[in-house]
Amino acid sequence: MADTYDVESVRALFPAARRMTYLDSAFQTPMSVPVRTAIESFLEESSTQAGPKSVWLEEAERVRTQVAALFHASPAEIAFTKNTSEAMNIAASALPLRPGENVLMVQGDHPNNAYAFLNLKRKGVELRFIPMLPVMNADSFRPHIDSKTRAISMSYVTFHAGHRFDVASVGALCRERRLDFVVDVMQAVGVVPIDVRKIGATFVGCGTHKGLLVPHGLGLLWWDSHHTEMEPAYLATASLANAPADLIANPDDLTLAASAKRFELGNLNLLGIRALGAALDLIARVGVEAICAHCFDLGDRLIEGLEALDVGLVGPRERRHRAPHIIVAALDPVSWAADLAREGIRVSPERGGIRLSLGMFNDASDIARFLDVMRRRAGR
Repeated sequence: MADTYDVESVRALFPAARRMTYLDSAFQTPMSVPVRTAIESFLEESSTQAGPKSVWLEEAERVRTQVAALFHASPAEIAFTKNTSEAMNIAASALPLRPGENVLMVQGDHPNNAYAFLNLKRKGVELRFIPMLPVMNADSFRPHIDSKTRAISMSYVTFHAGHRFDVASVGALCRERRLDFVVDVMQAVGVVPIDVRKIGATFVGCGTHKGLLVPHGLGLLWWDSHHTEMEPAYLATASLANAPADLIANPDDLTLAASAKRFELGNLNLLGIRALGAALDLIARVGVEAICAHCFDLGDRLIEGLEALDVGLVGPRERRHRAPHIIVAALDPVSWAADLAREGIRVSPERGGIRLSLGMFNDASDIARFLDVMRRRAGR
């Protein structure tokens, strides 16, 4: 296995990784020391300075710039949200869809991506679900597009099996057919390199409690600012280009902010943003490409061990089709999750299997420990 970075020094920053075999980062990542320090510093400022909000707002803009760098985007195209679900709902509601038009989605994709668009049925918008195949690309969607199709929405990486779909080819198809494209990158961000320009989407959304290492309650939305027709379904002072200085609503000027701030609603999760800044510093020091390569190497080792035990996979095996960090073993999800928990191994039961998901802090000892338990159970 290639040494892409000093994994042990990173591992030392995640205390939970020393207490248990943590293979559940696709559910949430354990808190790192830098993130905890950032949260504690925020709490100290709240306590001793009664909350220096102007300082925190300046910091939020610095973190917005960090997010933009991670996405290969402009800071003006980044909005802070509550989570992935809110980001997807903002995007779905912003699309200028009319009754009788349709949106294509993937059957079995994350439910909160689907519900964001299913909510548009009350406006007469039709949702069409196409079959989920092991490989999803432009050719998967092309036969389903008709004269009323206006958008496609999908995940980059699936949460339940670790498929990594060819979103760039779907984005190219959307440009060709003049469709909007909404992508959920929650299970990819922080582990898989993301370039929103190459994806070719209208909106890209995610939360931050998985690969971005931050506790629940903060999400991100990237908006292609060329799509000025996209407007929020709500309006707040923070959404406006010219917020009234006297904080008295001005009915004569409802001009939206030219930036993605048009999709933000007032007070931000400033504590979460402080934590995200620390997390992005850590990710930048290690490098997303290095994290991706490291997780691929560990995943290969895990797959080989499962195959030696005659345990199949629920999702894809080949690197070009799978996420580097999500492997779903074809084991009974209920009994195995409980047994592994008793062994101090944290995993998630998923559709038809046990999901093992890796983070920057995992090393070969985690894979070895899991496989040792498997061999013991199999009597080998």
